[in-house]
Amino acid sequence: MNETTAPVDSLLPYADWAEEALRAVAVEALEHAARRGLPGDHHFYITFRTEAPGVAIPGHLKARYPQEMTIVLQHKFWDLKVDRAAGSFSVGLSFGGVPAMLVVPFKALTAFADPEARFGLRFPAPESAAAAPLPVAEAPAAPSADSKPQVVSLDAFRRKRD
Repeated sequence: MNETTAPVDSLLPYADWAEEALRAVAVEALEHAARRGLPGDHHFYITFRTEAPGVAIPGHLKARYPQEMTIVLQHKFWDLKVDRAAGSFSVGLSFGGVPAMLVVPFKALTAFADPEARFGLRFPAPESAAAAPLPVAEAPAAPSADSKPQVVSLDAFRRKRD
């Protein structure tokens, strides 16, 4: 076998499967928070595409964030519900003292981070390829359109035990 041969495109959708598996981590974290609340200093930064199908946010927020928005689930949120059948979650938050309910499909997510755990994920916009880890020092942002699939090692995100 010639080792200089370029890799063949797979007929199996590995990038899609990997993205869905990583998205499931964010969904599990949201379900945990919905059932039990957020323990200790854990909190979530969740970035999503506001123009994605199924996103329901008040008009004033859509006007202010026409493409992408980051919300923080920490101390003041309510009615967090995860609906796997609908493929979305809903949550109540206050914006400038005005309460609002948001509905966000899982497919609209572009980033999920828990700074307390030093854990983060970035998801591709619909036109790009695969999920990539989100460095802790970097704010959640949309990936570039030329993202390439990559193997992700979770060891870098695990806390070292003494």
